[in-house]
Amino acid sequence: MGEFIGHECGVALLRLRQPLSYYRDRYDDPAWGLRKLYLLMEKQHNRGQDGAGVSAVKFDMPPGEKYLLRIRSSKHNAIERIFDVVMKGTRNAPSGGWKTLDEAKIKAKCEFVAEVYLGHLRYGTHSKNQVSNCHPLMRKNNTASRNLAIAGNFNMTNSAELFRQLVEYGLNPVGDSDTQVVLERLGYFLDREHDHLHAVAGPGSFRGLEGRELAAEIARELNIVRVLSKAAQGWDGGYLFAGLIGNGDSFVCRDPAGIRPGYFYVDEEVVAVASERAALTSVFDVEPDAVETVRPGHALVIKRDGEIQHRPTAEPVEVRQCTFERIYFSRGNDPAIYCERKALGRLLAPRVLDAIDHDVEHAVFSFIPNTAESAYVGLIEELDHLTHARRAEVLWEKIRTGSADRADLEGLLHARVRAEKIAHKDQRMRTFITHDQARRDLVLHIYDITRGVVQSNDTLVVLDDSIVRGTTLRESIITILSRLDPGRIIVLSSAPPIMYPDCYGIDMSQLQRFIAFEAAVALLMERGEEQILDEVEQRCLAQKDLPLTRMENHVAAIYDRFTLDELSAKVAQLVRPATIDWTGEIDVIYQSVEGLRHAMPAHTGDWYFTGRYPTPGGYRVLNRSYLNWRQQVDVRAY
Repeated sequence: MGEFIGHECGVALLRLRQPLSYYRDRYDDPAWGLRKLYLLMEKQHNRGQDGAGVSAVKFDMPPGEKYLLRIRSSKHNAIERIFDVVMKGTRNAPSGGWKTLDEAKIKAKCEFVAEVYLGHLRYGTHSKNQVSNCHPLMRKNNTASRNLAIAGNFNMTNSAELFRQLVEYGLNPVGDSDTQVVLERLGYFLDREHDHLHAVAGPGSFRGLEGRELAAEIARELNIVRVLSKAAQGWDGGYLFAGLIGNGDSFVCRDPAGIRPGYFYVDEEVVAVASERAALTSVFDVEPDAVETVRPGHALVIKRDGEIQHRPTAEPVEVRQCTFERIYFSRGNDPAIYCERKALGRLLAPRVLDAIDHDVEHAVFSFIPNTAESAYVGLIEELDHLTHARRAEVLWEKIRTGSADRADLEGLLHARVRAEKIAHKDQRMRTFITHDQARRDLVLHIYDITRGVVQSNDTLVVLDDSIVRGTTLRESIITILSRLDPGRIIVLSSAPPIMYPDCYGIDMSQLQRFIAFEAAVALLMERGEEQILDEVEQRCLAQKDLPLTRMENHVAAIYDRFTLDELSAKVAQLVRPATIDWTGEIDVIYQSVEGLRHAMPAHTGDWYFTGRYPTPGGYRVLNRSYLNWRQQVDVRAY
């Protein structure tokens, strides 16, 4: 609840489809594209606050002039810092207006005014928050069409194997991070594409061309889809990455399982790509139907001449779009995501009413954090509906038997669910600036509470979007809520319990940090069944060196011993702070996997909850994570 999870990065790519003079004349703004990029990045600010970066390619630059640019920052408010620099020269029109300058003079005055832009927002899941870890990453060459910049939202589970392949190719890559491996692999096959085109033409010429004309013709003939298809062979992970090539080609590539999201919008002025549909609909003021999905296992390629290609780069596999993306990470103003989150809240309503024995008069409903608000709306709507339906049924029965009176009718008319804003987060509080003990003290002040609306005989029901580690509940939220002195606290989670690690872009790879795993182990110990932990360990050890395709989920044997209610009850015990004097009862109610699937049937990427991974590499990460825990090794499992 309110926990920090290092997670999804954000990607934005923008390609102008008209000459700069068009935007100069129509909008009196040759930096129109740059401003749209800024908006696309700001609208995805939720996806990355550890750093940001921008690259750009300028067309038709004279020899000796910069044509591929980049700026990055890992400082606080990175987007603002970057655009303070890149917007230099664009804020004040020259005397007589922009129309007095041709395109060459505009580019000379405004360094970052270009035809293609690539933006990235970084959430650091593993590496340090240094500018060198910020995207875009670049691979430079003296030939324009061999220059490459990439930025992405991805994790590869097999980056070590891919690194070894690069060494076998004869390369000497620096760094073995998945980002660096992807960059070097793409660069390698981009070079091979150039070699292929040279070989097809024969030595010394390409259709009778030489020198600069030859280089330009090869750049035009580059088959980017072929480059991406070859580079992607053997990739195991979830990814959406975008790239710029120095000749003006650009591309976006998505993993075949569709784990990471990607969308694009095209009109006569622009091709724009973003990690979230809502960013595109907002920035370009269009309906959601105007925004298309980058299809799983496909690349969207925009050639220098403006041709748009949307073609496959990988063999089809089962599509497993990430559900956690919809529950928590993405902006809730996307209409589909908004409806899905409301459905998750609605589905909890019957179980909540059963838990409070339908006594809504003595229950107060609220939510923490703000990302849970959409699910909360759905919960309240359904609680209202079910409460009125139940009372109407009772009233009808009394009318049928002739025992109804005025009080019964008024009870139906005035019945309401007590929905209140109980907790208010102080967005300015930064708890990472001090040591652990002081941080725990500060955490207690992240939320301010509304006093006077909860009575001692009330049940306080608080909805969260997910409960991952339980630390914020245990160290902060329960303590804060107990100060209101309710008779009982029920914590709802719109997501099922997170029981398995992730390795596709979210920093959740250590089993022992999940409160659901902690609860399952505690239950085994209480029941004297700890031998199951030994049995699972032996099975994990036995398959440690097997090929990925033969690995299985043996950790499921731990969870299979318990019902959802049993697991929830133990979590409720574990999140209770030892330091509070409040004696009320705490309960936890999780969403069921069946409810999750009902709420978002098109998104089946539920491996966090079920242990059914979309790629073979996921099972290896799970295996490593369990063995690391048994060996008391607290490290990332991939």
